[in-house]
Parts: sequence; C-alpha cells; structure tokens
Amino acid sequence: MGYLPAPSSIGELKSKPIQQSIIALNSLGVLPDFVIGRAARDIDMKRKEKIAYASGLPIENIISNPDVDSVYFVPLTLDEEKIAPKILKRLKIKHRKKDLTEWKALVRKVNNAVKPVKIGIVGKYQKTGDYILSDSYVSVVEALNHAGFYLGAKAQVSWIDSQSLEGIDERKIESLLSEFDGIIVPQGWGSRGIEGKIKAIEYARENKVPYLGLCFGMQMATIEFARHVLNFETANTTEANPKTSCPVIHVMDNQKEYLLKKNYGGTIRLGAWPCKVMAGTKLYDAYKKYGMGKASPWWIPNPRLHQQSTASHQMVIHERHRHRYEFNNKFKKDFEKNGFVISGTSPDGHLVEAIELKDHPFFVGTQFHPEYISRPLTPHPVFISFLEACLE
Repeated sequence: MGYLPAPSSIGELKSKPIQQSIIALNSLGVLPDFVIGRAARDIDMKRKEKIAYASGLPIENIISNPDVDSVYFVPLTLDEEKIAPKILKRLKIKHRKKDLTEWKALVRKVNNAVKPVKIGIVGKYQKTGDYILSDSYVSVVEALNHAGFYLGAKAQVSWIDSQSLEGIDERKIESLLSEFDGIIVPQGWGSRGIEGKIKAIEYARENKVPYLGLCFGMQMATIEFARHVLNFETANTTEANPKTSCPVIHVMDNQKEYLLKKNYGGTIRLGAWPCKVMAGTKLYDAYKKYGMGKASPWWIPNPRLHQQSTASHQMVIHERHRHRYEFNNKFKKDFEKNGFVISGTSPDGHLVEAIELKDHPFFVGTQFHPEYISRPLTPHPVFISFLEACLE
C-alpha cells in the first residue's frame, strides 16, 4: 500500500512517490502482487497505468482506495475494485458466496445517523501541546459511533482536559459542561487530573446529566459519591494517595505483596471476566433490551477462567478488563444505604464490576471496558442505553 499525494498548488494526484517506493522494494527482492493506492480521491486510469508499469503488474492489480466520509464505507469501496476475488484467484482459493447485505444495511444506517447528541469526554491523554489526539480514546469514540448508527444519532464529541477543570469554581464548571447531553469519563492511570474528573462527575450527578464511567471513570464516580454524598472527605484511591485514610478504591489484596516489591508484572486484571448483573438495574435493562443476541461477544466466556455462575435465572455477561484497583468492600454497606447501586459483581460477589445511582436518568460506571467489544454490527448495549438517555 502506498500514498499518492495531491498538492493543492498542483491539483492532481502524483504517482511518482509510490513508483519510487515500488522500485526500492524491488531492489530488495520484494515483489508485490497487488498495489493499493491511498489518496484523497479515486486513482484514475492514467495513474494506474504508471504504477502498473513501475511494478510490472497487470493494471487490474492496481487498487484504488480513496478517502471516504466514514471508515465503514471502505469495504464497499474495495468491493467495487473486486479486490477479494482477485486475491482469492492469486492464492488459488475457491471463491465463496459473497453476502454484504448486513454491511450495506450498516452503511445506510451510517448515512441516516443525523440526530445530533453532544458528548463531553473528560480525559487526560488527548492533549499534546496545541493538538488534541482524538484517537487516544478511539475505542470509546467508535463504540459511541456504533450506538449512534443503531439509534440514528450522530455523537458530536468534545474533548475536555480533566486538569483544566481543577482549581475553578462551580459557575465555571457549569459554563464548560452545561452544553453537553452526556458526559463520559474514560479509562486512565495515576493521580494526574483526577480532581478535574471528580468535579465533572459531581456536575453530572447533581444536574441529572447522563453519565458513563469506564473503569477509572467508575472508580472516580465512587470517590465522588463518597466525598459529597457520604461526607467521607478524605475518600480516595490508593493509586493516587497510598496513605489515604478512606481508601474506597484500593489494590486487590493478593497483589499488595507484588506491588510492595515493585514487581508490576502480572498485577493487572486482564481479559474477559464474568459479571453477574442484578435484575431491576439500568445495566440489566440495557443488556436485556439491546444485547440478547447470543452470538454477541459479551455472552462468550473466557475458556481460561472457571469462575462461572450456575444459576439459570441470573444474567452473567463476560466483559474485558484492564485494571489493577478495585472497589473496597469494607465500604459497601455505607454506599448501598445511600442510593448507590452495585449493579454487577463477580459471580461469587467478591468483586464489584458495575455501579449506578437511583433517581438518575442514567448514571452508570463499569469496572470493565464495554468499548473493547463493541462492533459495528453488534453495538454495545451500555453505549446504546447511554446515548438513548442523552437523546431523551
């Protein structure tokens, strides 16, 4: 694959860079079977002829892959170039019946997803100098897109640097966050910017703004509730303050020895883990309403784990994790007595996997990462329910 620039001062695609790249590869003994040309527009026949001549390939093996409005249009663009049957023929593999019906239906949904919904993502990895790196949380953005296609909505994402919310008063916080239909606090590590995240969560809780906390965002929601509802003023996570007198989020007991020795390998809970979802919660309703297709990834157990629930009446999902710290069960009763709902746990009940609030249109935090297994054709139920609440 190579790039064909189109300098604005010239107004045409230039094939010379990709020709030179092919010649350089040939000199190393690398001979391509196909050349896929990336460009701002379709590669015309004249440029295909030049690339074919430089590569020694038939012109039909020069594939045009122009910019499109959505990455989800790319499969249909490549299908128009008949790339699949060409590759199968080259590999001498028998053709199978092609069926792009579902994908074409998805593309129609992409085109029809026009209802605007404003989402503020409060993170700390997206800002670098004068630039915003939107792909820092690309899995979250794409999960929002998948849910938007399903609902006919278009998520308009704005990025808020969590550190920018620190040290400012409530009036300023309101002016920054009041424009959003929903707020997300995504994953993160360390102490930097956590006070800004907590301020954003407090605003969402008090003003009934739909909120979704992902992993670190669930932990920050726990701390915010402890400080401002339970009046545990020193509540914190031991990740940010190892000496806190109120560790509502702490490291798992069986990992403390490793961390004290600064042996960080193998101390993160990774991969798909089972989660028992409590009936009557927003989390349960989300999976029940939007996620009952049994081929969906959240129903697929991790074969390496044996911690399963055997009760047939329970809903057990399997979601991916990437974290080291957990909800501290010593404080569970204090939280639950004050409207804090633990909506998901490990099957044995020892690990808190999801939380939410009563009397709120949508305030959900998950210790797992639903964005990791959202797919264009199987949008994640949590994101659909979140966007649905934002639209309302």
